[in-house]
Amino acid sequence: MPIDIQIVGQNAAENYALAQKIRDQVTTIPGAVDVFINQEVNTPAVQLNVDRTMANYAGLLQRDVANSTLIALSSNGQVAVNQWLNPFNGVSYPLQVQTPQYRIDSFDALQRTPITPSSNSATTILGGVSTLRRTTSSTIVSHYNVQPIFDVYANADQRDLGGVARDIDKVLSGIRAHLPKATQVIVRGQVATMRSSFTRLGVGIVFAILLVYLLMAVNFQSWIDPFIILMALPGALAGVLWMLFVTQTTLNVPSLMGTIMCIGVATSNSILMVVFANDERATGKDQFEAAVSAGFTRIRPVCMTALAMIIGMTPMALALGEGGEQNAPLGRAVIGGLLIATLSTLFFVPVMYTLLRREPPRDQDRVIEEEAHEGLPPEQA
Repeated sequence: MPIDIQIVGQNAAENYALAQKIRDQVTTIPGAVDVFINQEVNTPAVQLNVDRTMANYAGLLQRDVANSTLIALSSNGQVAVNQWLNPFNGVSYPLQVQTPQYRIDSFDALQRTPITPSSNSATTILGGVSTLRRTTSSTIVSHYNVQPIFDVYANADQRDLGGVARDIDKVLSGIRAHLPKATQVIVRGQVATMRSSFTRLGVGIVFAILLVYLLMAVNFQSWIDPFIILMALPGALAGVLWMLFVTQTTLNVPSLMGTIMCIGVATSNSILMVVFANDERATGKDQFEAAVSAGFTRIRPVCMTALAMIIGMTPMALALGEGGEQNAPLGRAVIGGLLIATLSTLFFVPVMYTLLRREPPRDQDRVIEEEAHEGLPPEQA
């Protein structure tokens, strides 16, 4: 189920009353539908009480009464499976025998059920050794980690699952403040999986940015250049949120996966800009001239890379075909992120380059070679 509110505790009566209270309050939440308690505790039942003295006189055991009643009411398929082999086609068919339902229409009819003892004693009827009375019982008894639980199930309709879950949390926060001792209210189901997935993907995005920064710091041998490159990512994230808002798409797992893809493409385009600007600085240009030259020269490969990804994601973003809406958030996140990230790469990154990269980058290979020559004798240098 999308939302599973579990009331965990040993006091069944109090917990069932608490489950009813939660059900009534969750029903009033907009978007919450199909709210019900999974465990039914008041199912009509018939209790069979065997008179052991009378059963002993008839040569019956408690097991004999139970087996005979079970076979008569629900066939012998559960205790002794019989197979009938069709001699014409060689196929075996299960053969089950039970009392027809229309013959058990009253207590008197049920008490006339024959009871066959396991010994050679005579057959007797159920009413001679037992009594019947109406009662209620639990249809479903559920446990979680040995603890008995009651489940309040709910679904979401015409609203996102996260919004409904947030409103349910507000309801449960007031209930948790007055819970009986040793009783817990836990939200499980698809909403718990969704939240854990969001947390892991969010941590994954942060670590992806951090690891990309550290990797570029090693390759560029600088802390400034990777920081300038990552200046395209705020635009990418803003583009993702903008596109999801415009298309009325919720933030979900596919859209977060599209965000990670967009971060990779935006970073690669920004690397093109910074590397070319550093190469221009090596020719003697200042930071402003190098940034302008990089933006003018690299506009074609940057636009081609982004445009190829945008065109490729367009059919997915349009949710064409049956079930296409499942992956549509991924395509929309990539398209929106790359639209703004491309503008950030071509305009914002060069501006940050002119502000932060005032000193020309050092050629580490040339520096190492010069230091090696300085340590040699003059005739060898």
